[in-house]
Amino acid sequence: MSYTIMSEHYDNAKKLNVSIKPSTRKNKKIDVFNKSGKKIASIGDLRYADYHLYRLTHGKEVANKRKSSYKKRHEKTRNKIDSPSYFSDKILWS
Repeated sequence: MSYTIMSEHYDNAKKLNVSIKPSTRKNKKIDVFNKSGKKIASIGDLRYADYHLYRLTHGKEVANKRKSSYKKRHEKTRNKIDSPSYFSDKILWS
């Protein structure tokens, strides 16, 4: 199953100075690449929704609650720059 990357994801990736493409890894949503085109992370699990998907399907209120839960759950790892958790936080949950 392939994941459709939303314009918000591309905008968030641009802010981080990285590029993104649909992932080639099983059960992952997005592959993240640095400026030179080297893959640096695979992020997002296809089996779960992210902030933008929740916002579209359940509304902003539910999306914000899920976002808050995600950020609490990943508090220790989401601030490690260039980690998959960092990119997932900044691209899928911002």
